[in-house]
Amino acid sequence: MKKAILLLLLTGIFQFALAQNKKIDSLKKQLTTAKSDTIKLRILSELSELTWGRNIDPNLIFEQRLYELAVKLDSTKYQGHSLVLMGNAYGIMADYAKSMLAYYKALRIYRTTNDNQNIADVYLNMAIDYTEMNDYQTAMSYSQKADSAFRLLSPVVKAAPFAKRMGRAIDLTIGECYLFTGKPDLASGYFQKIYGDIVKTNDPETKGYLYGDFGELAEARGQVEKALFYFRNAVAFAKKNDDTPGTSMIDLSIAKLYQKSGLGDSAIIYAQKALLTAQAGGYKQETLNAAMALYRIYNANNNLADAFRYYKLATAIKDSVFSQDMTRQLVSAGYEEKQNQQEVAAVQERYENKIRTYTLAAGLLILILIVAIIWRNSNQRKKANQLLQTQKEEIATALVKLEQTKDQLIQSEKMASLGELTAGIAHEIQNPLNFVNNFSDVNTELIDELRIELEAGDMEEVRSIAIDIQENEKKINLHGKRADRIVKGMLEHSRASNGKKEPTDLNKLADEYLRLAFHGLRAKDKSLNAELVTRFDENLPLVDVVPQDIGRVLLNIFNNAFYAVQQKVLTAGPLYKPTVEVKTVHNGALVEITIKDNGTGIPDDIKNKIMQPFFTTKPTGLGTGLGLSLSYDIVVKGHNGKIDLETKKDSHSEFLISLPI
Repeated sequence: MKKAILLLLLTGIFQFALAQNKKIDSLKKQLTTAKSDTIKLRILSELSELTWGRNIDPNLIFEQRLYELAVKLDSTKYQGHSLVLMGNAYGIMADYAKSMLAYYKALRIYRTTNDNQNIADVYLNMAIDYTEMNDYQTAMSYSQKADSAFRLLSPVVKAAPFAKRMGRAIDLTIGECYLFTGKPDLASGYFQKIYGDIVKTNDPETKGYLYGDFGELAEARGQVEKALFYFRNAVAFAKKNDDTPGTSMIDLSIAKLYQKSGLGDSAIIYAQKALLTAQAGGYKQETLNAAMALYRIYNANNNLADAFRYYKLATAIKDSVFSQDMTRQLVSAGYEEKQNQQEVAAVQERYENKIRTYTLAAGLLILILIVAIIWRNSNQRKKANQLLQTQKEEIATALVKLEQTKDQLIQSEKMASLGELTAGIAHEIQNPLNFVNNFSDVNTELIDELRIELEAGDMEEVRSIAIDIQENEKKINLHGKRADRIVKGMLEHSRASNGKKEPTDLNKLADEYLRLAFHGLRAKDKSLNAELVTRFDENLPLVDVVPQDIGRVLLNIFNNAFYAVQQKVLTAGPLYKPTVEVKTVHNGALVEITIKDNGTGIPDDIKNKIMQPFFTTKPTGLGTGLGLSLSYDIVVKGHNGKIDLETKKDSHSEFLISLPI
């Protein structure tokens, strides 16, 4: 019920039956004579909206035809629109599995276009479905996701009427989640905020719906008369707007209130009105709620015959919603998006748990009459659970294989980069080896001079030559250790990570990998030249990290930086000076490494994709698309850190790596 009313508020569709019926009939005639698919697409979209909430089956047919035609014409706009409408319709029919599948498809479409307004709309719809199932914790999670997406909209978009209604609907859903999880004061804050806003903007529709929430809030606080006042105003609003599901819900709320007050006859009257209204509109969830309410009322009055009659009605509705065929359909949907499928399975399991509770409660009182029904339902549930268990096992196996593949990819990337860096390593090692050889030759000559001076007895000159030899030996030792560190570093880089963290000097690590990356690329392209700027925090503490893993991250980003400045050299003028800068800072509980280049930058339309596996901006053969994705996993998942990117096309890119000390 909340589904129907909140979406009516969101879309602004309120019923004026006579005028709309005429328009619907006119559009149906136009549809039969339309000559182009484009015209049919527009007519079907309008029909889907006009028939929304009036009669579910014809409405769903229009939406399915709209989706099929949108796919044929490759119209992502109408594909997403029709999927959301279908999700709405399935949600009203209490077919939550199909509803969620439709929403997930719509989300995939809107994410590819970064359409935050429609992403917020889909998350809101999903939250409303979970409130229908009384899973207010999950509903709150999706409401907050909707709110986060909504906040990304520009002020101009937020000022539009549709966006304003969406913001109120999100706040309404969050308020209801607080209300039905025992936090009436928090709920009241949201409701009062919305009420103050709609009084200013003259929004009587939302005000009318809000009466229902004020009634629920008053009931939660034990204010019976106040609750009845708000419920009666809400009923008047629903009837005025020909809102069938809204009328059913408020009547049922009044029935429950009368039952709590000990007025059983009045409770029966309003519950029966709610049932008839829901049945007339084809709203399965509301029919189920009303039937279960009547069952509880009659059962409390020891009227077992009528209690059993309404129990059978509720069971029949439950069977139609979660039948074996529907479960089989859900299982065959595939694993294209494992997380989405797990969410759908969670919807199924939560709803079945709720129905199972009703079944057990009724079975204890009228066991003899319904033993056959219980056996049949138990058998169906067992088959469904077996299928779901198989799904879970397959998902677990797939995740294990995915982790193994990821580890293999990381090692393959390391070995590939090691091959690329061979020339650079040779250059790095050559410098300290030249020093070793040169000082060794000088010492050989000094020793010959030492012998001559010893024979001549000039001890002062002997002592001077000995001091020179000693200083040269220190330099030989220093540069020998430098070469040793380079070799050990590359051995560690090529070795599969053991995941063991150890205190590490990040200044030293960053400096070594900066120069390795530079000389590696210089070995392949002698024309490459760039100014290397290092600004290291001298007071930087040691940080517990896996050195070879963080080294891999730095190497990936350095390589990308040098590639970016190398590409800009091809198009920039003679005044362009390629620069790669690395900086470290001790910032409270974090150590921050900033890597900045003044290269080609990253366009805004792909900025959010660069951390995705196999996405690369480099030409075929020059990049695997795994470097930044694996770097993200190492920093975020392996070290509880963060990677942030600030960039501007044709200007610069700046990566900020934050690691906890």
